[in-house]
Amino acid sequence: MDRTSLADLWDRVTGTQPAPDLWLVLVTAAAALAVTVPHGLWRVARNAITIAHEGGHGLIALVTGRRLQGIRLHSDTSGLTVSRGRPTGLGMILTAAAGYTAPSLLGLGGAWLLAAHRITLLLWVATALLVAMLVMIRNAYGALTVLVTGAAFLLVSWLTEPVVQAAFAYGVVWFLLLGGVRPVFELQSKRRHGGAPDSDADQLARLTHVPPALWLFLFHAVSLCSLTGGGRWLLGL
Repeated sequence: MDRTSLADLWDRVTGTQPAPDLWLVLVTAAAALAVTVPHGLWRVARNAITIAHEGGHGLIALVTGRRLQGIRLHSDTSGLTVSRGRPTGLGMILTAAAGYTAPSLLGLGGAWLLAAHRITLLLWVATALLVAMLVMIRNAYGALTVLVTGAAFLLVSWLTEPVVQAAFAYGVVWFLLLGGVRPVFELQSKRRHGGAPDSDADQLARLTHVPPALWLFLFHAVSLCSLTGGGRWLLGL
């Protein structure tokens, strides 16, 4: 690839695209909500939230100096991220806190990029993150899930028309914002009925001596504030 081609590619990725019509933004929001609310559709779509959840654990583990050993994604939409390092301390706390907050914060970042009309950049950044995560996947189902998701982003960003790219990007970001809210309520419900004794909130409670309920409150605050702020950006308010 010559310099001219590289320059064209760079301009394509980092350039701005026209903002979509409001009707498209509203339709993608409705579609994301329709996938998030019904249990049957959510049961499948939740895999994407699990990718963001475990990716959040892995990314913060690396940022805080821990050694990431691997990530596993399971067909029941659960996941596991294993890292080595000090079993206590700030790095471990941030790593544990990153899971339930990651989908919403990724959605908020995506909404910021879309508000700046950088649709292609969002699609390529998401593809790059998925490729990086694929390297750390340690089971077949997880590898297949991440590979299919990354391929969808790559194909849309490379082969489709701008309106299709916009619809896909807005749909993904709406889904991260809306889908980031539901798992926290699910975790709260499980804990109320005696389930999930080793959840992220319980691990954080053991690390910090702060009650799990306060960590659940933090997860709720991040997800709901991200939905509010990201939604306003997406709607151009």
